[in-house]
Amino acid sequence: MEHEGEAGAARDGEVRRLIGREQEWRKLTRLVRRARGGALDAEGPQALLVTGAPGLGKSLLLDSAAEHAAGAGVRVLRCRGSEGESGLSYAGLHQLLRPILTLASLLPVRQRAALLGTFGLDVAYDASASPGGAELPQDPLVAALGVLSLFSEAAAEQPLLIVVDDAHWLDVGTLDVLAFVARRLEGEPVAVLAAARDERLPPQFLREMARLAVEPLDRAASGALLDLQPQAPIGRVRSRILELAAGNPLALVELCRAAARDPESARRSGEQSLPLTDRLEAIFALDLPVLPEATKSLLLVAAAAGTAELSTVEEAAAALSATADDWGAAERAGLVRITDGQIRFRHPLVRSAVYQAASSGERRAAHQALAQVLAGDPDRRAWHHAAAATGVDEPVAQELEASAERAQRRGGYAAAATALERAAQLSPEPGQQAVRLVRAAAMAMYAGHPHWVGDICARALTATDDPALLAEASLRAGWALAVTTRFADSLGFLLPVAQASTEKNPVLALDALATATTPAYNSGERAHRDEVLRIASLVSPQRDETDRMWILAGCDPQGQRARVRRELDGIWGGPVPCPEDGLARDLQLSRLVNAGAAAWVLDETSTAVRLLSAALDHLRRSPTAGANATVAQALAYAQYESGAWTEALATVDEAYRTAAEAGLENVVAAAPVLGATLAALRGEGNAVRVAVRRAVEGVDLTTCLSLQVRMNYALGAAGLADGDFGAAYRHLRATFTPGRSPEPVHYHASLHYLADLAAAAVRAGQIEDARAVLESVRRWAAGGERSPRLETIWHRASALLADPARPDDAEAHFRAALADPAGDQWPFERAQARLDYAEWLRRRRRSIEARPLLAAAGEVFERLGARPWADRALAELRASGVATTPQSARDAVLAELTPQQLQIARLAAEGLTNREIGERVFLSPRTVGFHLYRIFPKLGITARGQLRDVLPPDSAD
Repeated sequence: MEHEGEAGAARDGEVRRLIGREQEWRKLTRLVRRARGGALDAEGPQALLVTGAPGLGKSLLLDSAAEHAAGAGVRVLRCRGSEGESGLSYAGLHQLLRPILTLASLLPVRQRAALLGTFGLDVAYDASASPGGAELPQDPLVAALGVLSLFSEAAAEQPLLIVVDDAHWLDVGTLDVLAFVARRLEGEPVAVLAAARDERLPPQFLREMARLAVEPLDRAASGALLDLQPQAPIGRVRSRILELAAGNPLALVELCRAAARDPESARRSGEQSLPLTDRLEAIFALDLPVLPEATKSLLLVAAAAGTAELSTVEEAAAALSATADDWGAAERAGLVRITDGQIRFRHPLVRSAVYQAASSGERRAAHQALAQVLAGDPDRRAWHHAAAATGVDEPVAQELEASAERAQRRGGYAAAATALERAAQLSPEPGQQAVRLVRAAAMAMYAGHPHWVGDICARALTATDDPALLAEASLRAGWALAVTTRFADSLGFLLPVAQASTEKNPVLALDALATATTPAYNSGERAHRDEVLRIASLVSPQRDETDRMWILAGCDPQGQRARVRRELDGIWGGPVPCPEDGLARDLQLSRLVNAGAAAWVLDETSTAVRLLSAALDHLRRSPTAGANATVAQALAYAQYESGAWTEALATVDEAYRTAAEAGLENVVAAAPVLGATLAALRGEGNAVRVAVRRAVEGVDLTTCLSLQVRMNYALGAAGLADGDFGAAYRHLRATFTPGRSPEPVHYHASLHYLADLAAAAVRAGQIEDARAVLESVRRWAAGGERSPRLETIWHRASALLADPARPDDAEAHFRAALADPAGDQWPFERAQARLDYAEWLRRRRRSIEARPLLAAAGEVFERLGARPWADRALAELRASGVATTPQSARDAVLAELTPQQLQIARLAAEGLTNREIGERVFLSPRTVGFHLYRIFPKLGITARGQLRDVLPPDSAD
C-alpha cells in the first residue's frame, strides 16, 4: 500500500530507500531497538510522535519502521485514525487490540471486565467479573490499565511496536488510553510510534511523547526523488514541479504523475490560491472524471465508510448500482488496493478527494446506503444517518442520544459528548437542543476536558432561556474555567447562578458557591472572597452544610476557623464510610472533598489527609479527571505539611499527570511547584529554579496569587538550602506586599512563610525590614483565630527577630513555639523551630540544653531527606560536643530512589505480588518487576524478603 510520501521512497530490490530522511530513519531504528531491549537499552525515547504537513512522508516512515521491526523480530500492532469514526468510542483502540484480544483472559478480572466493557463485550464477561455475577461499573482508568497489561502480556511473547497513523483522526478515548500507556512503558519491551498532522496534533500525545518533526525535502533530495520516477520530468516542467511542491514528497510524485499524463497538468494543479492540501486533493481528483460511474459510487461509499470492511462497502454500494466487479478501474488507477477483505486508499487525501468531488446529494445517498446495511451496529448506523441528514432531524438525534447512552455505560464519555453535540445540532426544538448540549457538557467534564466543556456550554447558554438549564450550563462552564487559570471568568459564571438561586434553590446556590470558592482562593482577590461570602450569607441553613464549610474556610480561614472546626469535629471526627455506587456515593464524595479542603485550609492537617485520601481512593475508580487532579493536589499539600514527603511526591506526580491529560492548567502549573518545593528542601537548588520557571511559564501570576506565593516560597527554600540568604530573603519577602505596611500577598498561603522569612532575614541582614513585616501582618490578622500551626510559625518568627538585648523575649517565644503538642502534626516546621532554638542556646553556651533539641530535629530531617537542614543539625551537634557519624551508605542509596520506586519497594515489603502492586500504582507487573530489578542491587539485597529489613519506616505510620 502506498501512503503519503511513498513518494519519498524508492525500491532497490527488497530494500526501501528513504530519500532525504536519513536523520529521521536513525531515530526510528533507535526506537525499534528500544522496543527490542525494553528499558535495558536506555538510549532514546520509548514513545515517538512523528509530525508534519500532509504529504511529507509520515506514513512512509511508519511503514518502513514497521517493516524494519518485523524483520528484527518485533511484533507490530497497527491502527489508523479515521475521520468518519472519530466520534465512535474506542474505535481506534479496538482496531489496534483486535489481534491480541484473546490474551485478555490472562488479565486480572477487574481489568479484563473494564477493558472488554469498552468494546461492548461486558455482558458476556459480567459473570466472571464479580463473585455474585453482578455487573461491574465501567472504569476508564482500570480499562486503560487493562490495555497496558494486555500489551505487557503480548510483549512477554515477543517485543512489541505499536504503530498509530493519522492520530489526529482517532477518537478521544483511544488517544487518552494511548497517552496513559505511553507514560508507563519503562521496563517493557514495547515502543509506541505515532504520526499526526501539524495542524491537528493530539494534545495528549504532545505531553507524553518525544516529537520528531518531518520537514520538507531540500532541493537536492527533491531532485533525487524526481529522478527515481518512471517518467522523470525535465526542463521547465521539472522546475515548475520543484517550485510548486516546495519539498513535499507526495506533491513531487503526484505532480510528476500529472505531468506524465498531460504536460500542462503541473500548471493546472498548481494554483497558488489553494493551500497545498487542497492542491493535492485536486491532483488526486484528476483521475476521477474518467472512471466509470459505478466505480465512482464504490469509491464514494468506501470513502464515506471509514474503516468498514469490504463486504459492508460492497453491500451498501449495491443500492447505488455498483458491484464488486467495478473495483478494477480504481485499482488500475492506483487509487485503492484491496487486500484481506479491506479497502485501502493510496493516501488519506485520495479518500478526501473522492468524498469532496461528489455532490452533497451523492454523499447523502452513500451514507444512507451504509446506514441500511449497518442495522446490527447501531452506533455506526446512527452516525451515518447523521451524516445523511440535511437539516434538523429528531429521529436521528434520538439515535445519537441512544448511542451516547451506550458509550456512557462503557465509559466512553468523550464519544458520548460528541454524539450528544451532534444530536443537539439535529434537534428541531431549541429546548431539546439545550438539554442535549448540557448533557454533552457533563459527559465532556467526566471525560476530563475542560476546554471542550467551556465550548459546549457557550452554545448551550445561547440556545435556551430555561432558568434550570442556564444554571446547569453556567455551573459546568464555571467548573471548566475554574480548573484553568481564568478565575475571574469562572466566577463570572458561578456567582450569578448562586445569587439567583439563594431562595428558590439553596442547595444549587451552595453548590455554585463551593465551586466558586476554589477560583476565589486561587486568585487571592479580596473582592472575589467577599462576594462569595456575601451570597453565602443569603442562603438559609441546610440539612447538609458541607459545601458551606468549604465556602467559609476557603474564603475566611482565620475569621471562620472556630465555626468550621466545630462542624468538622461533629461530622467528620470518626471513620469516613463512602457508599460504593449511585447518587449516594457521588454526594458522599463531594462532601469528603469539600470537608477535606476545609480541613486543609484550617491547618487541621491530619483530618485533611484522612478525608482527602478517602476521597481520592474513590475518585481513582471514577472518570472525573478534573476532580482527581484537584483533590490529589490538595492531598499532596496536606501530606507534605504532615511530613509524608515521599507520599506527597507520588501524589503530586499523580495530580500532574492527571491534570496534563485533562488540560487543567492550574494544577499543571501548581503541582510541579510543590514538587520543586520538596526538591528544594532536599537540597536540589539548581534543578528547582529551572523547574519552577518552566512550571509558571505563560501564567499571569498577578491573577493567581496562591501560585505566585508558592513559587516564591519554592525559590526562597532553594536559597535557604544553598546558603544564598540574600536570594532567599528576596523571594520570601515577595510573599508579602512591598512598602511600609506590608500585607500577605495571599491571605492564606503567605502566613505560613513568616518564620522562614525571619530565618532568611537574620542571615541576610534584613532584620528591621522583616520586623516591619511581622508587626504589620500582626495588625492585619487581628481579630482572627490562628491555628496551632500558625501560632508555632508566629512564635518562631518572633523569637528569631527578637531584640538581642532582650534574650528573655526570644526564649519565651522559642518555648511557646514548641509548647503545644499539636505541633507534632507538622514535623518539618517543628524540627526547624528546635534547630533554631538549639542554635540560639549554643551561642549562649547552653550546649547541654541544645543537644536533645538538635538530636530530635536531626532525626526528623534525616527521615524526611532534608539534607541541608540535617547537615546543619549534625554540625551543631558536633559543635555542642556530641560525637556523630555521617549518614550511612544505605541511607544515601535510599535518598536516590524515586518516590515511585520507594512506594513499589514498600508494597513489595508488605508481601504484595507484582500484579497487586501494579493494580495499586497503575503499572504493568513487568514494569513493577523492572523497578525491583533496579532497586535490589542499590539496596544490596537479592530477595523480596529482605526489603522489610532495609527500608526505613513509612513516614505516614
